[in-house]
Amino acid sequence: MSDKFFFKGRKTPKPKHESYGYNTKREVKVGTAENPLQLLVQTAEREAEVNQLLVDNQLVGMITVNAEQAEDIVLLEGLLNKPQTTRFEKTPNRNDPCVCGSGKKYKKCCG
Repeated sequence: MSDKFFFKGRKTPKPKHESYGYNTKREVKVGTAENPLQLLVQTAEREAEVNQLLVDNQLVGMITVNAEQAEDIVLLEGLLNKPQTTRFEKTPNRNDPCVCGSGKKYKKCCG
């Protein structure tokens, strides 16, 4: 019997479908209709401000107004202030024109 999962005389179980690229344990993204943000504000004016932030950034949230408790919008601030990837400009090759605009090759000018 020729089985591609045959190894040292015993059949090994077929790999689970996770190994084929399907993520079965994916968490629902925060801020969507399935998992809305739970936000707490103290005034109706602040509720309007936070609601406008949600609309501007296409997020979904449940806003509760309670004057006795402290404001809690940490999840929203975390989504809005994600760190940006640092990008660097590529250095020119030796024979490319110099970036300073002299017209010379990079290796003869600034290289």
